Amino acid sequence: MNSDTLISVQNLSRYYGGFCAVNNISFEVKRGQILGFLGPNGAGKTTTMQMITGTLAPTIGQISVAGYDLLDYPIKAKTAIGYLPEQPPLYREMQVDEYLQFCAKLHQIPRSNITSAVNRAIEQCGLNTVSHRLIGNLSKGYQQRVGIAQAIIHSPPVVILDEPTIGLDPIQIREIRTLIHDLGKEHSVILSTHILPEVQAVCNQVQIINQGQLILNDTISGLFSQTTTHFRVALHRPPDVQVLKEIQGIHEIEVQDEHHFRIQYATEKNPAEALVEKAVTGNWGLYELIPEQRSLEQVFVELTENSNQDISPHFSLSTPKML
Repeated sequence: MNSDTLISVQNLSRYYGGFCAVNNISFEVKRGQILGFLGPNGAGKTTTMQMITGTLAPTIGQISVAGYDLLDYPIKAKTAIGYLPEQPPLYREMQVDEYLQFCAKLHQIPRSNITSAVNRAIEQCGLNTVSHRLIGNLSKGYQQRVGIAQAIIHSPPVVILDEPTIGLDPIQIREIRTLIHDLGKEHSVILSTHILPEVQAVCNQVQIINQGQLILNDTISGLFSQTTTHFRVALHRPPDVQVLKEIQGIHEIEVQDEHHFRIQYATEKNPAEALVEKAVTGNWGLYELIPEQRSLEQVFVELTENSNQDISPHFSLSTPKML
């Protein structure tokens, strides 16, 4: 495994009796990547995250974290993970700094480094003003911050966050997104969320799982380069629609009025350049050419609604290991 690959999942499956919750999925997350992990309820997303964190054993497959096989070196692999579950593991009767000191000891941070580790986590998560307050008396947003602080207190190379901004106000969400960006500079981050704009704002990689199978695995930029399949065109002196249809790559034309057209084209052949050239040559008076992009929400709904789609990510896979 490449030293920059901090998470490697190969041929991973999980069965509950005869039910296959996760079906032969494989992916990698490299240092510096922030992976948005998406899926509808019951898709296998939580099961996958539980297997990566070592809290649930796979039926078949191999997981490596920071170069350590989770089966062969479970303690070293788990030590390399910081995990925030959907329900933060908080002790409400403890003060914030007291709780983080406790977490630091659980992670076996040397005694001489505990204070600096706690202070760093408090600073990163914006907990300075509440560090001496009881966790039970904090707002839900601040409790969420404490949950993130416990996940990063030991500076793990892999950080897994399950719904990290749930219950936060807009200012807190912005601060947490900045924190996730900073974590992504030196760590691998998996962000599980149902807030699709959050994935667009924070992540550089996106993955969608449905019915236990990965149906999409791409970079954010690559995803949206594939989703631009329409543009709007405005012409002062438009030609006959049939002339426009003859331009290579154009599939369909929707006439909106005598000057405005909505054009659908093949993803592998963008006809924009050819259209501009013909508009200039033919003196069509082109004054508007605007690409249309589907939102991540539209892509998500389209992919997950069609459960028969078979969009297979391309990876070099090794032989599955029985666990």
